[in-house]
Amino acid sequence: MLYATRPALPRSAAGIYNPWMIAVIVSIAPFMEILDTTIANVALTHISGSLAASQDQSTWILTSYLVSNAVILPISGWLSNVVGRKRFYMICVALFTISSVLCATATSLDFMLFARVLQGLGGGGLAPSTQSMLADSFPPSKRGQVFALYGLTVVAAPAIGPVLGGYLTDTLSWHWVFLINLPVGLIAMTLVSIFVSEPPVIIEERRAMLARGINVDYVGFALVALGFGTLQIFLDQFSEDDGFGSPLIRLLFVIFTVCIATLMVWEWNHDQPVMNVRLFRHRSFAIANFLLFMLGFMLLSSSQLLPQFTQSLLGYSSESSGMVLGLGGVATILIMPLSGILTGRVVPAKWLILGAFAEMGVAFLILSHINLDVSFDRLAMLRVLSVMALPFMFIPISTVSYDGLPAASNAEASAITNFIRNLGSSVGISFSSTMLAHRTQFHHARLVETITPYNSLAHYSIPQLQSMVQTQAVLLSYTDIFYVLGVMTLMSLPVILLIRTSSGPPKGASLAH
Repeated sequence: MLYATRPALPRSAAGIYNPWMIAVIVSIAPFMEILDTTIANVALTHISGSLAASQDQSTWILTSYLVSNAVILPISGWLSNVVGRKRFYMICVALFTISSVLCATATSLDFMLFARVLQGLGGGGLAPSTQSMLADSFPPSKRGQVFALYGLTVVAAPAIGPVLGGYLTDTLSWHWVFLINLPVGLIAMTLVSIFVSEPPVIIEERRAMLARGINVDYVGFALVALGFGTLQIFLDQFSEDDGFGSPLIRLLFVIFTVCIATLMVWEWNHDQPVMNVRLFRHRSFAIANFLLFMLGFMLLSSSQLLPQFTQSLLGYSSESSGMVLGLGGVATILIMPLSGILTGRVVPAKWLILGAFAEMGVAFLILSHINLDVSFDRLAMLRVLSVMALPFMFIPISTVSYDGLPAASNAEASAITNFIRNLGSSVGISFSSTMLAHRTQFHHARLVETITPYNSLAHYSIPQLQSMVQTQAVLLSYTDIFYVLGVMTLMSLPVILLIRTSSGPPKGASLAH
């Protein structure tokens, strides 16, 4: 149905149109942005070869995007309020689309990095703006369902990305990994300009803000850019630069620690902060952000580890390795609508989150018992088991994060929650890479100590023994990481119990206390 059947909410982006149609329209661009991230990862080897970049240099094609993305995410709520929500959203779509074309036409590494920085700036504002519009366009009783719809884009895009990226790169060229964003971006901008509304209450709030005068928080901007930009480089380079043994890593650690600590104090006392840290005074918001950090940490760690495990130790091809993850993605997509129906209406969000974290923790502990004889079917089912609870985390946590917040703070809240989840992902990837390297060294040393001329391994040649020891050391390292992920997930359960729960269906401005 094109038009709404009841009056729109005061801050709704739907206006006279059906809010469900608007939800689909504003989800197109975030889907494109998430899809592009996974596509670029697949095509990285081809891109670096075309640009004559070394392996170390090529990683900056990914890092440059992540750094600019990390800088814009926490301040996108403030920018949305200053520029106007719809206008800011369209600027982000336009910047992401134009920079994608620039990436496709890049003939040097320097130009590619410049284009990727612009792409990260545009992509960073899409998810927060979208979630803010969704939260404002639906009553609390419907937020679980609309976040389930949005959750499909978050889950489906990473599942489709590697397959589509491999196909485009192999059949056409890596340039199409970026050029595919042009038609999608143009469609998204056209639909948003026609159907998405800027409600009068938001227009008046912006006018009032401009009339009072914008006290631009230049110090906050500088601290966000330097602190979170440095943090992203620190996490991305930690395992590659010998951790804290590297002077550069130690310097980066000092810079981001000082910047972020100063940022928290400065923003708490600023009357117009670019990153509204005072929102953490709300219990539900603070707990939701902790859980989103853990969600990003666990999900991205496991998503990176399994393909590495299957390809390096089991000899899987890229396609077969992708299928292991793909089946989990399919299961998550099928379960997502059920979570939207249950959240807050049938089962309080608190208990859905508690059960989901418990299930994922147990799944990781089971996964920690894998060995080199594990079959494809069993590995795929273990992946399904470890991610099938994801919808019962993402949707309830998203609804809880808005509980008790003033409606005018939705844009700022969306910016922070998306940033925290992305930060959890970056920390998780860095953690798993570092732990894999350190635990491999540890197990290698312990296994070598057991080899003597008197045990059953004595008849193997030295090269054979070296290969066996290295393989077993790497295997044990993977199982160690999965065990730690399981324990960390289960240790989050007491925090979930602190979430307030309502005694009946959600009313007013809150959902799933």
